[in-house]
Amino acid sequence: MRIEVWADMVCGWAHIGKRRLEKALASWEGEPVEVVWRPFQIDPSAPAKAEPLAEVLSDPMVEEALQVCSPGLSPADNRVRVAGIAADEGLGQQWGAAWRPNTLEAHRLIAVAYETGGAALQSAVVGRVLSAHFVETLDIGDPAVLSAIADETGVPWDGRGAGLVRELLLTGKAKGVRTSPTIVAGGRALAGAQPPDVIRDFLADAAAHPVRRLPAEVERLRHAESLLDQRDPLGALTLLRPLLDEHGTDRGVRLLAARAYFASAQLGRARTALESLVAEAPDDSYARHLLGRTLHRQGHPEQAAPHLTLAAVMTPDYA
Repeated sequence: MRIEVWADMVCGWAHIGKRRLEKALASWEGEPVEVVWRPFQIDPSAPAKAEPLAEVLSDPMVEEALQVCSPGLSPADNRVRVAGIAADEGLGQQWGAAWRPNTLEAHRLIAVAYETGGAALQSAVVGRVLSAHFVETLDIGDPAVLSAIADETGVPWDGRGAGLVRELLLTGKAKGVRTSPTIVAGGRALAGAQPPDVIRDFLADAAAHPVRRLPAEVERLRHAESLLDQRDPLGALTLLRPLLDEHGTDRGVRLLAARAYFASAQLGRARTALESLVAEAPDDSYARHLLGRTLHRQGHPEQAAPHLTLAAVMTPDYA
């Protein structure tokens, strides 16, 4: 059974969750489990050059935002609480971050570790990155720090993996991942750094109720649809690009791309795609309706009118 852990490397609960997951698996008696770490960003707006965390936390607006994460505790008290939990898990007495880094490059290193060496190598890299951030108080956005981890663990560290991380971040969003860490297995999700017994129960339930895996192309299409539903048409197009390259004649792929073009105001591309779809299937009321709306947005109401009228005749909801 494969489980995915969607987590950010600046999340203290991800570090604690990794240790608890390892404890859960140490006494797991079910089928073999492969743990794959996937990227999530708590702070995607973090600058490319890391900032000292103490300066960031001194901002009253940041302090107010963090208060939501720990109702009843000040952010400072909450950091002490989490550090104590980390120490209880054996993660070190001197525990706490010193930097606010952007984690994209760290996620790239972790993704490359899995692609080149599998789950065991990736787990080792995740452990080193988390330790570097929380125990050694290093800047894990610094290329030199990541290069040292890559050399230490034997991960080839070149320019690969950036596109993969972008796609994985979008896939996590499409799957509904909203917090770090989130464990996903068998179509089920477990959010937060849960105790080992809770994790074992979750894995046992996932193993007892396996779900049929869809072909990769179908999953990608569904994820693109989810992003479009979440009003992220550019993200949808990013996931659709390989499908357009490999299955460019598939009507479902083309229609979804046309919807994304329309939603992202790429009206020329939307029009071209929709005109082709309508020519192939004149009775497709949705494609015709969307073509009419596209023409109208382009400033061609006279050309739009026949399509909108026909679409409304075929499907009154479009009236």
